[in-house]
Amino acid sequence: MAQVQLKPGDQAPDFETLDENNQKVRLSDFRGKKVVLYFYPKDETRGCTVQACGFRDSYPQVQEKNAVVLGVSPDDAESHKAFKANHELPFPLLVDTDHAIHDLYGTWGERKRPDSDETFMGVLRSHFVIDEDGKVVDAKYRVAPEESPELSIGAL
Repeated sequence: MAQVQLKPGDQAPDFETLDENNQKVRLSDFRGKKVVLYFYPKDETRGCTVQACGFRDSYPQVQEKNAVVLGVSPDDAESHKAFKANHELPFPLLVDTDHAIHDLYGTWGERKRPDSDETFMGVLRSHFVIDEDGKVVDAKYRVAPEESPELSIGAL
């Protein structure tokens, strides 16, 4: 099966999952608002913290554009809750321990370890900007954590 590769104009796949407080969240709950949906590998790692804090620091700009940020990783709710509290993140972190949402968006795939030729399956750091009607307006795969907040907010 070929890996999904979303592009501008595609309908963003809807999903239902839990946030850091074990509350149900559906992408369709945010219709009428723009959404920055970003996928990251692991709570409390360097790159993921840089990316999350970039979104935190830019959150007033996000709100000015009638938008929300949703972070997604394979971590569980307890890990997300601690990560959110430790870095004062003002947006939900969504649980995807079985990679179902990652599969819908094409963000789970083969990665290469930086220090060797060894490959493994993992999160492909990515973000998607979704309009008020649920259409993808920007899709960036394998994006740098330092660039993701600025690029995605620029696309709102």
